[in-house]
Amino acid sequence: MTTAPHAAAVIDLPAPRTSGGKPLFDCLRERASVREFDSRPLPARLLSDLLWATFGVSRPDGKRTAPTSFDSREFDLYLFTADGIRRYDANAHGLVTIKAGDFRAATGAEDWVVAAPLNLVFVADYLKLKDCPRGLLDFCATADVGFLCENLSLFCASEGLASCVRGGFDGERLRALLDLPAQQRVVMAQTVGFPRS
Repeated sequence: MTTAPHAAAVIDLPAPRTSGGKPLFDCLRERASVREFDSRPLPARLLSDLLWATFGVSRPDGKRTAPTSFDSREFDLYLFTADGIRRYDANAHGLVTIKAGDFRAATGAEDWVVAAPLNLVFVADYLKLKDCPRGLLDFCATADVGFLCENLSLFCASEGLASCVRGGFDGERLRALLDLPAQQRVVMAQTVGFPRS
């Protein structure tokens, strides 16, 4: 039996750093897709900053660091690491454990997804896109995930991390692994870690 996400305990993350980093133009110049990763895990402080930069709560009204269509905030971020799968709870700025074990190989067919310490899987809840015109649901979800992935890519450039946005994954395998309801879809994945020297 799967525990409902709202009933699971939240593992607190350190408070995120919400200022600083490299200048924007440096990040734009240094942003790149990298496919060679060191296996060492990301420290908790860096992971906290990364998640906040990607899709954290940035204002008292609950708005996020990345825009979404009609402010739907339809994405959940799932973290696949060597020790398990967790979901980022942006409101609590914490992690909810979904499964123990190493499931990184499920996030893509490439060898390097298993070598990297973190694979993020972006899942859209189409019910939250209620204000998006019916014929544009896929467009809205795809556009929105682009904002999240770019936030993450620029953060990685600022912090000297390697990352690669990926569309090559088995969506049905991930759906079953995450026990997603019918209205939720895996839209994108992004691999993150320290660059291999």
